Amino acid sequence: MALRLVTKNLSSRISPKLCSASLLHSHATSFGFKEVREEEKSQMVGKVFSNVASNYDLMNDFMSGGLHRLWKDRLVSKLSPFPGMKHLDVAGGTGDVAFRILESVNSIKRRALQDPLNDDLQEETRIYVCDINPNMLDVGKNRALEKGLGEDKSLVWVQGDAEALSFEDNSMDGYTIAFGIRNVTHIEKVLSEAYRVLKRGGRFLCLELSHVDIPVFTELYDFYSFSVIPRLGEIVAGDRESYQYLVESIRRFPPQL
Repeated sequence: MALRLVTKNLSSRISPKLCSASLLHSHATSFGFKEVREEEKSQMVGKVFSNVASNYDLMNDFMSGGLHRLWKDRLVSKLSPFPGMKHLDVAGGTGDVAFRILESVNSIKRRALQDPLNDDLQEETRIYVCDINPNMLDVGKNRALEKGLGEDKSLVWVQGDAEALSFEDNSMDGYTIAFGIRNVTHIEKVLSEAYRVLKRGGRFLCLELSHVDIPVFTELYDFYSFSVIPRLGEIVAGDRESYQYLVESIRRFPPQL
């Protein structure tokens, strides 16, 4: 299972484009290994994530061997959060990335407060957690309560579509999407919306899984992905089909954007 972390500084304001014209113009799209109509995919993906929401982060441990935690730490490190930033985490309903960003910001603030001459902490930080699935957001809100962050105004939970964001142009300092972009219907719309809401010089970071190209590991990866993970989904979450889709979506996701 290969990790891909895409970081883009949008200071040049170059509009993002996909290399694959077939993805841009087809009226059919993939749902795992199945071909479905575009209008069907969002409903089918929505059902998957409603089914897996309560066990989503646990199953990420199984699917990545726990490495997703390190990958997300690296994602946040690359983001370089700062107090007062306005950040948008898309497809982040369970809060796993947002909590890391907030902790990074709070760590900087704690160090800065030790300097009595520091007056750079006046502007409030806002981390918007945007997810199209209300069940995923509910998990994130409950986790925030468990962490004592239920009343933290830095975290804002928003149900929204990555392909049609409700945020203003040039309003965000950063944009992250982790393990989410392969599940959307129109990747080019997601990238266009990210470009639209980011400020000049804002940072775009995409964390995604892809297939392994090393021959020795390919067979092991295929066995684990297609034989073990769906079975674990059945045992842990009582849902084999949803996890079958998730591993298929990883395989179908293009190796480069």
